Amino acid sequence: MEIWMEKNYVIVRIPYDKRHIEEFRRIGAGRWDSNRRVWIFPESKYSHLLAYKARLNEKNKSRPTYAMPDNLKPYQGSGDKVSRMKQYMIQSGYSPQTIKAYVSHIKRYLRFAEDAIDEESINNYIIDLLDNKECSHTYCNQVINAIKLYIHQLGIEHSGIIKIIRPKKEKKLPKVLSKSEIKRIFAVTKNEKHKTALMLGYSCGMRVGEVSELKVKDIHFERNVIHIVQGKGRKDRLIPLSLKMTDQLNRYIEVYKPDIWLFENPTHDGSLSVRSLQKVFIRSLGKAKIKQYATFHSLRHSYATHLMESGVDIRIIQELLGHASSKTTEIYTHVSQLTMQNIVNPLDDM
Repeated sequence: MEIWMEKNYVIVRIPYDKRHIEEFRRIGAGRWDSNRRVWIFPESKYSHLLAYKARLNEKNKSRPTYAMPDNLKPYQGSGDKVSRMKQYMIQSGYSPQTIKAYVSHIKRYLRFAEDAIDEESINNYIIDLLDNKECSHTYCNQVINAIKLYIHQLGIEHSGIIKIIRPKKEKKLPKVLSKSEIKRIFAVTKNEKHKTALMLGYSCGMRVGEVSELKVKDIHFERNVIHIVQGKGRKDRLIPLSLKMTDQLNRYIEVYKPDIWLFENPTHDGSLSVRSLQKVFIRSLGKAKIKQYATFHSLRHSYATHLMESGVDIRIIQELLGHASSKTTEIYTHVSQLTMQNIVNPLDDM
């Protein structure tokens, strides 16, 4: 807890905790500055705040600490430690997306907790993500995974941190668009590059990152397949090309003449970013006047659901999507209209 004076006000910076907020309410006259992420009190509350800080310090003396091994003591600041974790992940073969996500999680956590690594700080951060930022349980569990990997790489004693409570995994149905809605999305997308990218997302059930990273050499027209190189989970897979998709790709390549990346960025020195593809989809969704919430990934969900409704075996869909387990693919049985339409409602039997 930090306390300092600015003009006639007392400024307090402290990690989020409901207990702190309750105490500040008892002290009274404080307000939260969301831009600076500090509490602001009138000068008259200075002595009350100092007393609260003293109580916290006394309490923290009994809190378990996690010692840093001597061989890591020379590293100053969290930047070197985060780099150490990143290097470990690269050497261990983590995917670039996972490395980027974990590094971002750790940097945000350390900024929130002011480099503290203890059970209370981690719990406060997870509560902040769930309550204030309304992050999903899946997101928070990934944050916990990143923090545990971070402290493991530093060799910190973490018996207490191992007991961090994980939010229960949410069971959400995928967002699925109808065939007519997807047709409308393609129709309103006039830019050939953007239309081709969206069509690939649906026709081949590709993740947005896979579309972004696709190279010209990965398309094998003579075999009518696309080779997804090192997709999620470091797995390669082959996806069959439909006749319409093949025609669209040929038209696109003839006009744009891409060199290395199938979808080059505006400066032609790399691929079109995931963020750009997401924006393309959202714009087309709006132009098609589709009200339901959806993302680029909804094209993949729709592809799998429509295959299931067409009677394609779940094991084939699993291979096409690159799922490690059929349990992941089984979620599409819950959103298949064909499955639900075959159910006889008891009301109709009366």
